[in-house]
Amino acid sequence: MRHGRGGDPAFAADRELFQALLQHRTAIQRVVTKTEHGVETLTESDDPNVAGLIQAHVASMKKRVENQQPIHLRDPLFAEVFRHADWITFVYEKTDKGVRVTETSPDPYVAQLIQQHAEVVSLFLKHGPAEVRRQHEPPAQTPEAQP
Repeated sequence: MRHGRGGDPAFAADRELFQALLQHRTAIQRVVTKTEHGVETLTESDDPNVAGLIQAHVASMKKRVENQQPIHLRDPLFAEVFRHADWITFVYEKTDKGVRVTETSPDPYVAQLIQQHAEVVSLFLKHGPAEVRRQHEPPAQTPEAQP
């Protein structure tokens, strides 16, 4: 797994995109629905520019999950999500105002990680940079749920 900025030409662009979304977070609506194997999310904005930012961010994060190029590793939850990225199926479709994402895993622990990550992303939108600076612990991993 590659870590952080070194050798990651997309890191700076992804960070700027994330910061722009935080800056416009009050213009973003997000609905998270937990499923048995993960989550379905709908993240949209009535502002076409913000909707484009959402779409670009999700496309970038899908690539990061698929290529196991982690970000935000100082946060234990994000580090754990990327540690299990090969167990995550990430599908999205653009909507007129943003994106609909389905993230799933056949592993119960990874499904919990996906759900907790979705909740934290919603907290980022609610609380902004102060929430981003917090540490988010992953759920407890039971011995039978170790991928």
